[in-house]
Amino acid sequence: MIDGLHKQFLTNVIYSRYAQLIINERIKSGHFKIPVHLALGHEIISEALCTAMRTTDQLLCTHRNIHYQLGRGAKLSEILAEFKLSKDGLAKGLGGSMNLSNPKGSIVYTSSILGNNLCVGLGFALTKKIKKEDGVIFIVTGDGAMEEGAFYETIENARNMDLPIVILVENNNWSLASQINERRKPIDLHELANSLGANYSLLSSNNIIDYYEKINTIREKVNSLKLIEIIEVQLTTLGGWIIQHDDFPNGKYVNYHAGKAPKVTLDNGPILLYDANDPLFLMRENFGEDNFTIIDTIVRSKLNGYMNI
Repeated sequence: MIDGLHKQFLTNVIYSRYAQLIINERIKSGHFKIPVHLALGHEIISEALCTAMRTTDQLLCTHRNIHYQLGRGAKLSEILAEFKLSKDGLAKGLGGSMNLSNPKGSIVYTSSILGNNLCVGLGFALTKKIKKEDGVIFIVTGDGAMEEGAFYETIENARNMDLPIVILVENNNWSLASQINERRKPIDLHELANSLGANYSLLSSNNIIDYYEKINTIREKVNSLKLIEIIEVQLTTLGGWIIQHDDFPNGKYVNYHAGKAPKVTLDNGPILLYDANDPLFLMRENFGEDNFTIIDTIVRSKLNGYMNI
């Protein structure tokens, strides 16, 4: 059997995937009245970051935050209730999906406004400095929000004020319904970070052990030296499909932004894509099929009451 930390990673990532699949089935059945953003394929970066966080750290999220909520200990029952705007929800039904904060899980702010959490995160970091408090501010953003002026201004001001900030850019190549090459020229984040005096790291292996170790090291460096680091994570948001259209006779790949992943079903298990683009497929390969099957069975049994939609 795998050791304690690896077992924790495997358990939490499989749980996060199943929780989202369960929510996806409820979205398809019209269960919610609010827009919900899934993060299928994003599970290992959230688990690695949430595990690396210390009690003195704080996390600020975007509209796509469900994987971080689960990573910071939110229960599926609390999230389902929140999406129903119930008082039993994670934020008493007041946050919904896109603005869901979770202070008990150190998720102190979440915003549906593109790039908004960057500026607010800067304020949280400045507050830490003024109060002489320990800890790091983690801010999650994406390849769409980094096109906003707030992205550059946050980096510049954090660098000038020596604030302990980690900006995590989830680069899934999509902003709403457009791919990067459909809306702009490429932006070299490494060169941009260098030009502003910020550190830069790239995560692209979909290996959770590698991600955790690197984020943990970065977190310690940022906390001790009071500097800013940009971590770019290249990942694939799973659940897209091919459409046929007169303008695209060979078909066009569509990556949903919000709502249901219509081609994804709970019945097929947690692995959605049998290649390196699906982090659960890689975890099964790296941790062994027997270990994966054991943990998968345990997680499914715990969620059995939610499986029948």
